[in-house]
Amino acid sequence: MRAIIGMAAAAVLMTAQAAHAGTPPWRKLTSFFVLPSSPHQNDVVRVLLHCPDEANHAIVGSTAFMLKGSWRTYREVGLGLSERGFARDGVIISRYAPPGHHEVRMKCVKVTIDQHTHLRKVKVLSRASVPLFVREFRVRQYF
Repeated sequence: MRAIIGMAAAAVLMTAQAAHAGTPPWRKLTSFFVLPSSPHQNDVVRVLLHCPDEANHAIVGSTAFMLKGSWRTYREVGLGLSERGFARDGVIISRYAPPGHHEVRMKCVKVTIDQHTHLRKVKVLSRASVPLFVREFRVRQYF
């Protein structure tokens, strides 16, 4: 009788270890938030994201992030990921960004560099996008 109980306990422990050996499903998901969703020009937005475990870098870009004096209308910002795949950063909405609707796009990538040739390979693992509404700059927002 004790042998049967011991064998059953061992079987339960082996299946529990096998279940924990795989990665949880939330670690393979991509999520992306930009807060607030309707900032003014010259404001800072908070970018919160999660990438799959294989990714080691994230790229966030939009036409709302353009720099003063730059002829490029689309600007990309790179974010390093933590070991669990999370990243957060503040990005400035330019005062010169046109008011209205913009789209913020995010790519989770895996970057590998060959040590001998120093060539870089970038593999896109997932993508996401979020709408952003930029409001006109007003001095009274600071008072």
